[in-house]
Amino acid sequence: MIIDCHAHVSAPTELWAYKASILSHRGVHGRGRVEVSDELLIAAANKKEMAPVGHLDMMKRNGIDMQLVSPRPFQMMHSAKPARVVHWFTEETNTLIARQTKLLPDKFIGVGGLPQAAGEPIQNVLPELERCIKQLGFKGCVLNPDPYENSGTEAPPLGDRYWYPLYEKLCELDVPAHIHATGSQSERTPYTLHFINEESIAVYGLVSSSVLDDFPNLKIVISHGGGAIPYQIGRFQSGSMRNPAGKRFLDGMRKLYFDTVLYSEGALRLLIETVGADRCLFGAECPGVGSAVNPDTGRTFDDIVPYIKKFEWLDETSKKMIFEDNARTLFKLDL
Repeated sequence: MIIDCHAHVSAPTELWAYKASILSHRGVHGRGRVEVSDELLIAAANKKEMAPVGHLDMMKRNGIDMQLVSPRPFQMMHSAKPARVVHWFTEETNTLIARQTKLLPDKFIGVGGLPQAAGEPIQNVLPELERCIKQLGFKGCVLNPDPYENSGTEAPPLGDRYWYPLYEKLCELDVPAHIHATGSQSERTPYTLHFINEESIAVYGLVSSSVLDDFPNLKIVISHGGGAIPYQIGRFQSGSMRNPAGKRFLDGMRKLYFDTVLYSEGALRLLIETVGADRCLFGAECPGVGSAVNPDTGRTFDDIVPYIKKFEWLDETSKKMIFEDNARTLFKLDL
């Protein structure tokens, strides 16, 4: 089985209309609800949007059996005001994902968004996290390290004690957090580049702090192969030589997990060689940014299963760890 640990919901247009509505009146007209039928939820999973074919057909094309599905990050508007609209939209999105996973249980598993309204205490997301895990049956959550969405105000680094109540709750619930930024308000740094920057900052902040010692059971997955960190690993390893013995940067990295949402053979090779197959979870984010057709291959960029399968330097046990075993264990999947 091939499990894509990094996928996002294909939702009916009613969800985006709901978002536009609550943003337009800033909550003055009340919360409202996303009114959508089961038929429309299934149709959304089959609708052609950002890929040559619809979501379910893209999975089939790329050899993906199941996906862990979360909200679309760039839609999550964590910097919006007032904070209540962030909470409402996040909760409605999670509810919609839960309904879609129940309609398509052989394809989708839920991963919740957190209502991280910029400037609020992180404790404010905990009720929705608990609802996602205990009521909706989700297997983890997406954690945005920059709720201000690249607007000029810096969020606390992930090593800061601001985040500790969330880490405590994640350990209590025994679920992973998947690091993924949301939007970017900077015209200089579009959101897809902002993702990479924030993932790099997240890895550095976690490894360079005491978080992974304070929470030895904390389970963290870093999106997009860890951002720029694997590519620059020599720089961070060298810097860590000034630390006390036993504090090498790569040792800290190997307490984290990394998805394989990388759309070139060389990048995939670098990630796996750097952190090890036991710390990599297959991810393709299919369909998504990588669903454009590569003119050099005639396949979409996110068709990365063949790359990993043909790595002769990986044994079959390691490939199976990447494709399914690590996700089964980390997310406690009973499939």
